[in-house]
Amino acid sequence: MTAALITATFVGIAGLGYSAVLGFTAADLFLHTSLGIFATLVTLLAHSMTMFYLIGKGRAVREAVTEGELSPELYAAVARARRPVFSMAVIAMALTMAAAILGGGVDTRTVPAAVHSVLALAAIAANIAALRTEVIAMVSSTNVVAEVDRLLRVR
Repeated sequence: MTAALITATFVGIAGLGYSAVLGFTAADLFLHTSLGIFATLVTLLAHSMTMFYLIGKGRAVREAVTEGELSPELYAAVARARRPVFSMAVIAMALTMAAAILGGGVDTRTVPAAVHSVLALAAIAANIAALRTEVIAMVSSTNVVAEVDRLLRVR
């Protein structure tokens, strides 16, 4: 599941990046718009699913720690790892949605293209930062789950 979430997020960011290149070069505005909408949806879904996945993994660790009478520090480690994901992912999602929505304003000539361009670049940067944070959190929580499994097997 972790690999699928990382891959989906990476594909979404790559789509946003390629859509930005198309927009800046004005090579194919129909493809820019179509790809931008699709990449936005994939990116938003991937971040949302990652947050739900980390919530579920935290709950599973908390229950295992309670039932197995293990150190509460194990759950605290998962909670610490996932905490920055929520703020980074929400910022990335908000910027991505704003860029996509204001892209429609550029098409209708109600929003300057520069505003859309700056938001698009900020969204791509925020998504890359969110992906980095998500990878760190997923690796950390996977390590904690492995430790919980090991401790439960020893008992």
